[in-house]
Amino acid sequence: MAKKNTNRKNNNNRNRRPDNENYQPHTSEAVKDCTYQDGITVKELASKINKSPAEIIKFLFMMGKMVTINAVLDDDLIQLIAMQYNINITKEEPQEEFSLQDEEEDNPEDLELRAPVVTIMGHVDHGKTTLLDNIRRSHVTESEFGGITQHIGAYQVDVKGQKVTFLDTPGHEAFTAMRARGAKMTDIVVIVVAADDGVMPQTKEAIDHSRAAGVPMIVAVNKIDKHNANIDKVYSELADYDLMPEEWGGSTMFAKMSAKQGIGIDNLLEMILLQAEMMELKANPHKNATGTVVEAKLDKGRGAVATLLVQNGTLHTGDMVVCGSCVGRIRKMTDDKGMEITSAKPSTPVEIIGLDNVPEAGDLFKVFTSEKRARKIAAERAQAKIEAERRTNVGTIDDLADAIKEGSLQEINIIIKADVNGSAEAVRSSMEKLQVGDVRTNVIRATAGAISESDIMLASASNAIIYGFNVRPTAVVKKLAEESGVSIRLHNIIYKALEELEMMMKGMLAPVYEEVVIGQATVKQLFKVSKVGTIAGCMVDDGVIKRDCKIRLIREGVVVYTGNLGSLQRFKDNVKEVSAGYECGLTIEKYNDIKEGDVIEAFEDQEVKEN
Repeated sequence: MAKKNTNRKNNNNRNRRPDNENYQPHTSEAVKDCTYQDGITVKELASKINKSPAEIIKFLFMMGKMVTINAVLDDDLIQLIAMQYNINITKEEPQEEFSLQDEEEDNPEDLELRAPVVTIMGHVDHGKTTLLDNIRRSHVTESEFGGITQHIGAYQVDVKGQKVTFLDTPGHEAFTAMRARGAKMTDIVVIVVAADDGVMPQTKEAIDHSRAAGVPMIVAVNKIDKHNANIDKVYSELADYDLMPEEWGGSTMFAKMSAKQGIGIDNLLEMILLQAEMMELKANPHKNATGTVVEAKLDKGRGAVATLLVQNGTLHTGDMVVCGSCVGRIRKMTDDKGMEITSAKPSTPVEIIGLDNVPEAGDLFKVFTSEKRARKIAAERAQAKIEAERRTNVGTIDDLADAIKEGSLQEINIIIKADVNGSAEAVRSSMEKLQVGDVRTNVIRATAGAISESDIMLASASNAIIYGFNVRPTAVVKKLAEESGVSIRLHNIIYKALEELEMMMKGMLAPVYEEVVIGQATVKQLFKVSKVGTIAGCMVDDGVIKRDCKIRLIREGVVVYTGNLGSLQRFKDNVKEVSAGYECGLTIEKYNDIKEGDVIEAFEDQEVKEN
């Protein structure tokens, strides 16, 4: 009887189909021609060529390549498989169904003169921001770390009754990608060269980017008031790059100036207007707007905030706009001076709110009359972006161990978190270029926002270092990083992060002193006291707060202020320190803009011994 039941069970097993509803019997019908797109997996290719995934996996295993059914195949492996099965296979480039570029031809009668868009480029500390500061009468330099412009901005000024738009691009080579993006949006490039320093690496890069974009250049020789200024040396060095001044018989406009003293700036502006007049820059303001995202960020109170440069058409409040893969109706629009406006013509920079998400800096935008069509386009572009990121991440993490074991290439995996997208994008571009011998960097994530638990998990899985630019982790995230063995490096000046990483790649990183976080406290209540200022009633969450320590004020994961602790009290008594689990009252020296929910991070410099 038992034997009979066993046979029935075996027969049932033989007749049972796999539970997978998509199961199809393997057919041996030969395929001679096939096409594929970038990012195809083993499973997808097997379906196209009528082979089982197991057969392809076995073949690649025999060739020394270990893959899984969902592994993404590169072009070389696909060609290898095609040769094995005698298949003629070709790669298809994905075609975007909906383009955000302005493809409509304008009627010449509708074209009107527009303001020139000018980008100021050059080496770090050669005076770019000071020049722009003098032109628009504001103080960008004072609010930036180390006097270096960290984020891209766009500003419009009046010059003798004519408008000129300036793109303020950062000066250090870390933002090479931003300068390249600025050159694509600009009509005229001003190359700033310090008369006491001459042509430097970033000067050469700026010239290359301008030439690649086919943009005319005007050279501003700055700091001519310095005692060691050598204008002839600057002229001679630039002549080696085919930038010959007009006074030497060339065709390039040169302006001698001092941005700090305000000397020669009017002459430079006249050259810009003259160059723009010769170019006859025109656009059609009588249609839906198109242009480029200059910068974007997530604001707690306003949501997604994007700075747009209108390049054609007119942008209106209430327009339905698609920015990259984001979509929304413009609820409010302000100009570069913070004034609310209802329309923006070509060459006008504006800040808008109303998007459903934060677009990436450099994304194109386009206005659509149909809300349904706009949302459909944005959804399809978002899905394509998610699919591309999924395939990229799978390939990066799965292939990491094999690449290191082979010994042919060593990689330092990096995750970049910054306060705005533009910074993250620029740091990524610069870090990916770093290579010392056989060691190179591999950026697996670069996004805006605070360092999160998700970042720690990804870093732990891929053995990566997290670089934070002007952001700070919470106590919970920091503890998780310590438990996971993840290193977090925090910076507020990008070129210092690059120098540190390069030294690490050379095996030379041995700092004498290191900044050590000793405690964190959360602001629970505020007390306003005359002659004292704002007293923050805090609960110490982690570590210890010392009276003589330095502090950072962190709001929503972003550093708002860095300075010194003013006073520290327990009840009415001044104390030297307060440990975790206790309440305290504290003030920040020369700073009163504290809010409930802010995090006070205490840190000090401690000597680090070499291992």
